[in-house]
Amino acid sequence: MSDHYYSSKPETAHDRQMLSVDLRGFSLKLTSDAGVFSKNGVDYGSRVLINAMDLTGAKAILDVGCGYGPIGITAAKLVPDAIVTMLDINERAVELARHNAIQNQVSSNTVIKQSDRLEAVRHQTFDVILTNPPIRAGKEIVHSIFEQAYEQLRVGGSLWIVIQKKQGAPSAKEKLSSMFKYVEEVTKDKGYRIFRAEK
Repeated sequence: MSDHYYSSKPETAHDRQMLSVDLRGFSLKLTSDAGVFSKNGVDYGSRVLINAMDLTGAKAILDVGCGYGPIGITAAKLVPDAIVTMLDINERAVELARHNAIQNQVSSNTVIKQSDRLEAVRHQTFDVILTNPPIRAGKEIVHSIFEQAYEQLRVGGSLWIVIQKKQGAPSAKEKLSSMFKYVEEVTKDKGYRIFRAEK
């Protein structure tokens, strides 16, 4: 299991590479590595989420399962006066996200921690939580991220999720609707659904 991107200590040999990506009008340089999610480029689902996410007025933002940082770093660029906390269970991803935050000049408004789901921020609350959840880790893990996100959101705050229809979007929406006051499908693109759930 340790070669999966959702393991805490990947054992895959390092294979670092530099990615040049344009996200929401920002030209970012992101270093990736073997053993992390979507190492060869920012995956399509994350791009759809990045393009859809609305962070207006948010001061405390959380990126769950941040990988090497594309979603959280873009959020930190979009809202420079917010604090963006980024979490991942994978220590290699956390190290890369820290490196990439410095590389893209957002280290002053980002906090990056290794964490199993939202464990490391149990005593904090957020205005917006963003996640491209680790579908391969299983439905139970994904739904527990939704549950923990609900607990950590302020009233009126929103959870933004990207999920493919074939990888459980209908059951994800059902789960969200059972907890949140309001759930909407913000957009869909090539089978990816973006849900926004408001507490």
